[in-house]
Amino acid sequence: MASHFTSSRFFCFFYLLITFFFISTTKAQTHYLSEKATISILTCGTGAELYSLYGHTALRIDDPVNQIDVVYNYGTFDFSTPNFYGKFIKGDLEYFVSTSSFEEFNYNYVYDNRDIFEQKLNLSQAQKQKIYTELSDVLASEKRFYTYKFIDRNCTTMVRDVINSVLEQPISTNIPDAQKKYRQILYDYQTDKFYENLGINLMFGAKTDKQCDQLFLPIELLEGIEQTKIDGKKLSSETVTVFKSQQNGVQKSLWNNFYTFALILLTVAFFSYKRRTVAIIFLTVAGLFGLFVSLVGLYSLHQEVLWNYNALVMCPLYIPLVWFAIQKNTLWTNRLVFLSFGCIGIYLVYMLNKAHLVMMLPLVATALVSLWKVRKASV
Repeated sequence: MASHFTSSRFFCFFYLLITFFFISTTKAQTHYLSEKATISILTCGTGAELYSLYGHTALRIDDPVNQIDVVYNYGTFDFSTPNFYGKFIKGDLEYFVSTSSFEEFNYNYVYDNRDIFEQKLNLSQAQKQKIYTELSDVLASEKRFYTYKFIDRNCTTMVRDVINSVLEQPISTNIPDAQKKYRQILYDYQTDKFYENLGINLMFGAKTDKQCDQLFLPIELLEGIEQTKIDGKKLSSETVTVFKSQQNGVQKSLWNNFYTFALILLTVAFFSYKRRTVAIIFLTVAGLFGLFVSLVGLYSLHQEVLWNYNALVMCPLYIPLVWFAIQKNTLWTNRLVFLSFGCIGIYLVYMLNKAHLVMMLPLVATALVSLWKVRKASV
């Protein structure tokens, strides 16, 4: 029995040694890219869902020698996350890096009828290896999780930073969109989706009115890569269209446009002019929304919602104004009406050079009519 025990131990040790050698060899082979490996940026067009409104950026590593063809996605999230919408609003929803085969990635975006463009990057073998090693380390650690920030940390900025980390100089920002303000760039993406555009412009505050100083959206990164030269050599020789979406004769929506919004608000303004009750209802709703956008910055970690000057036209002051109007307190009603007029005046002056001025005019007009009706009724 002793002899059998010793032989068994020797066999197990030998087996473990062979297994360790095999795993180590396999790991070494898969951890080092061949000379034929390529790294490319995949840029996907916009989609119908709100989260896909600005497109998507992913990073592809293709090494036919080692049979690697992997796409790294930084924009993955899980709808089943507990308190998903609360976490999203607060800004502590965890996004994570996921991988898929290029074939699977391609199938999903073709199925959704979204453009796919590919730019193979002119990188040295050392630069490719560094990127691959970094991505492998990220996937195997807690670094694969990150908190999403609309402008500063998203699928595009994360990929941009990975590429910039191996370049002697960062990807060029010398493109037309990078010369605009953030809000104007976002506004241009949503010209055919008015109500989505309206909601975003109502929620976003002063930060989005700053001059753009980075590539934060997929198409902008694509254009930046096209403009980038390092030591006289282009970062990407060409942009290849992997798939071009089919338009299928899609027509503009009959309801999702400025005209339906203006019609609804002007109708509300008309009835507010006729009936004090309608004016009070409008001012109550507007005041509650103004209170929300004023306080959400205290809760949310998203800097884009801070200092939301839309609260000047959808003003929290409407709430006490409505209270005093119902109580027939003429003095305070008039004071708050004139103070609200002043806030709207400041708002209009500040908005003169803003992209969303026109879309906000129906709200301004309805607020002015409602305030005038409440004041007139209190006299």
